[in-house]
Amino acid sequence: MEVFGKDIQNFQLTVRDHSDFDFSDYSHTSLQRRLNRILLELELDMDQVLRRMKKDREFTDLIMRKITVHTTELFRDPLIWKKIKNELLPSLSHQETIRIWHPGCSTGQEVYSMMMVLDSLELLEKTEIYASDLHEEILETARQGKYKYRFNQSYLENFDRVMLNGEGTFSWNNRKYWKKYFHIDESRDTIQMKEFLRQKPVYKKLDLVKDPNVFLVNFDLIVCRNVIIYFNAELQNRVFELFHKNLNWNGSLLLGVHESIMGPYSKKYIRKDPFYHKALV
Repeated sequence: MEVFGKDIQNFQLTVRDHSDFDFSDYSHTSLQRRLNRILLELELDMDQVLRRMKKDREFTDLIMRKITVHTTELFRDPLIWKKIKNELLPSLSHQETIRIWHPGCSTGQEVYSMMMVLDSLELLEKTEIYASDLHEEILETARQGKYKYRFNQSYLENFDRVMLNGEGTFSWNNRKYWKKYFHIDESRDTIQMKEFLRQKPVYKKLDLVKDPNVFLVNFDLIVCRNVIIYFNAELQNRVFELFHKNLNWNGSLLLGVHESIMGPYSKKYIRKDPFYHKALV
């Protein structure tokens, strides 16, 4: 059930002909890795997948979600969140309005992490939060702000590290701190974000590769982590152009820890780890 080069080419053609997506420019390595995982999960070979995609739109949509949806978690990479909390956001505190965009927000844990940090700095009220993703059903999960406790329990230790400057030991004794932001129901295996957080973001469906900025505002911070790693150089440049056009003159871009800006757009950003700041060129 292993995926080879000709399988990827056939998959790209099938996707283009039988869906609204076009993976022609996507990284072959990333597609191969994700397709291998999908075949293993579905217990199908590539020929079976391609045949079903040609006659079953629901199955095709399922494959598209599995290919394009990236994983997210609360306060992923806590050292970076500490830099956001202690350095970047305070530098914006003098502004009348702060605008932040989370493209490729997936199920929203990163959006909620940002809002918690903003609230701890007393900046949430003056901040506009925008979030987008390729899949409407994924955006609905983000809007609902309800997650499986067992899938997020270990990540709650990062709440302690970032919000309380602790050692990473999530404790029910700290309930007075986190109960402001979410409710944990162990019996129902849920973490439910509080309503004042759920109502804050503006969510919209957006394809980073093809669509313009649908929010019609410029941003002080764009947080796009672990999304472009699946794009080839041409697609990455297209996305970096979109971000550059829609950042304010002093705006910043945050990518994933294994992502970087290469090629022609590297000269249009100034790297100050872990952020990329818009260069005035």
